[in-house]
Amino acid sequence: MKTAFLAAALVPVLFFSSCSAQPAESMPEGSVYVDFKNGKPEDFECADGWCNGSMFNVTWHADNVTYENGKMQLIIDNDPAPSGGVPYSGGEFRSKDFYGYGRYEVSMKAIKNDGVVSSFFTYTGSSDNNPWDEIDVEILGKDTTKVQFNYFTDGQGNHEYLYDLGFDSAANFHTYAFEWHKDRIIWFVDGAEVHSVTENIPVTESKIMMNAWCGTGVDGWLNAFDDSQLPLTAEYQWIKFTPFDE
Repeated sequence: MKTAFLAAALVPVLFFSSCSAQPAESMPEGSVYVDFKNGKPEDFECADGWCNGSMFNVTWHADNVTYENGKMQLIIDNDPAPSGGVPYSGGEFRSKDFYGYGRYEVSMKAIKNDGVVSSFFTYTGSSDNNPWDEIDVEILGKDTTKVQFNYFTDGQGNHEYLYDLGFDSAANFHTYAFEWHKDRIIWFVDGAEVHSVTENIPVTESKIMMNAWCGTGVDGWLNAFDDSQLPLTAEYQWIKFTPFDE
């Protein structure tokens, strides 16, 4: 996921020491736990007012990131004031800080709809004056019984791996995670290891990110976008990061 950001004024995040809903004293130093029951966290921000271009057929709006019923919603909708030929709006959310080797986790429910992506990933790139490094968990709305894993190292990607979940990720919340080590990346679903890689692993500390968007020019990947059911909403209960000493 290639992106750039403007800061948004937001309120507290729980920077603990671990990666579960545990007392702060039981969490390792440098960890992050964000429970969206607490609303907007201060150390994260929303994209607002621009489009990434290329395959992204949305303009990011802070209003497309909401907090209701103890969850965060990332919304795809018609843009009320479209510009630059981009007719839709999307929600994107990220940490202000950068994180490195560790375990990244999210509890999320994806969008079921042709032409869309619901995501959880790490990213840094030219907008941060860094190489393009990225590790992805992406659920394609055309088939929410699968999840796609991918990664980029200094702009080199093409590591897509599609995993059959055995359930519908749009029906209920499930936990998706990856461990970023110096010599490997391991992906997990509901705590079970499902995929790993050991070649050309990213090295650049990155931001923790989530977004929901519809594509253009990528029908072979996502299917043509069906806008008959707008607005569309991906939901997130919590995110966690636990650092590794590597």
